[in-house]
Amino acid sequence: MLTTKKLQHSISGPWLNRTVIGIGLASLFSDWSHEIATTVLPRFLATLGAAAIWLGLIEGVSDGLSSFTKMASGYYTDRLRQRKPIAVAGYLTTTLATAAIGLATGAWQVLLARATAWLGRGLRTPVRKALLAGSVDRSAYGRAFGFERMMDTLGAVVGPATAFILLSVCQFGYPSLFAVTLVPGLIAVALMAFLVKEKTREPVPHISFMGSLRALPADFSKFVIAVGFFGLGDFAHTLLILLATQKLAPILGATAAASWAIGLYVLHNILYAAFGFIGGWLADHFDKRRLLATGYLLAALMAFTVILLPPSIGMFVLVFSLGGIFVALEETLEDSLCAELVHEDQHGTAFGAVATVNGIGDFASSLIVGTLWTFFGTTIAFSYSAVLFVVGAVLILRLPSANRFAQKPG
Repeated sequence: MLTTKKLQHSISGPWLNRTVIGIGLASLFSDWSHEIATTVLPRFLATLGAAAIWLGLIEGVSDGLSSFTKMASGYYTDRLRQRKPIAVAGYLTTTLATAAIGLATGAWQVLLARATAWLGRGLRTPVRKALLAGSVDRSAYGRAFGFERMMDTLGAVVGPATAFILLSVCQFGYPSLFAVTLVPGLIAVALMAFLVKEKTREPVPHISFMGSLRALPADFSKFVIAVGFFGLGDFAHTLLILLATQKLAPILGATAAASWAIGLYVLHNILYAAFGFIGGWLADHFDKRRLLATGYLLAALMAFTVILLPPSIGMFVLVFSLGGIFVALEETLEDSLCAELVHEDQHGTAFGAVATVNGIGDFASSLIVGTLWTFFGTTIAFSYSAVLFVVGAVLILRLPSANRFAQKPG
């Protein structure tokens, strides 16, 4: 048995090193790139004469492919001495395929390009997280992941703004707009290739995919179950935009309600960016389990606010604020707790497993909540989510303390 001292993942120097900065900036520029495309995708499909069902099919297939690719990528990269080339390839694939959407003349071509872009996202995500965890001491996991989430969210704010300016002010056509996505996308590729520094890894013995999963600690399995319950209720927050638009329209009028809904989503993303790093700092100084459970309970509070309070601007300010804060805490704490629960040699597989569970939850939760909303109303729909949020919080609190170093597998 290895001693605790040998198991400790200790790296000297400041946590905000070139790798953390490089990964953070790559996330910002990559998100900037594909958020430009995401913002205009519905309008672009409309110009191709595609029905609304095509958008759902494109997003569903892309998200599903990305989720399962994350699992495969995480497992495969744990076997490699150098993970970074996979991340670079993933960023490049996403960049080129996103720009290729502008060449499409039919919805099936958009589906092919978008799915390829999301395949690249699936390849790079567990690798990026493993590189990030491997570049800092365990005591700085929270700040490192919080910084990356903050930078990623800034890209999600700048991307839609860029799309709006290019379409409305500069009068760009769609092919030119999609071509512009190459600029921030290729900058992200260069940052990952030349700024991020991967430390030397020891050769990793071969182990089967199922064996790799079975080798993960029991506490990690309990953690994934908790994440899964929460994820089954964690619907896409574009549904909040729809809710605000519908509920505020009788009060403010349709046009003003739509404007307020967009403004509220901007508030949501600003708080998301800010609390990503705040949550990371807290994670390095307090119990990660309790902080993550707090994030899950804030999600439940958001759902109960929708159910119990009458529609008003003030109510939706509270709902969107809670939404932005809890997502920041959830994503940052899940990543940092995941990294802490397993040995460094298992980071790729562990991050891939969590990403896959979250991907399945993203798909199922939005479908279920949307269906319940359509047939039974918002009270039933958001009650479903609230119950699962609370269950997830309880299961997280039942985890043993993670403030110890994971043992090397095998």
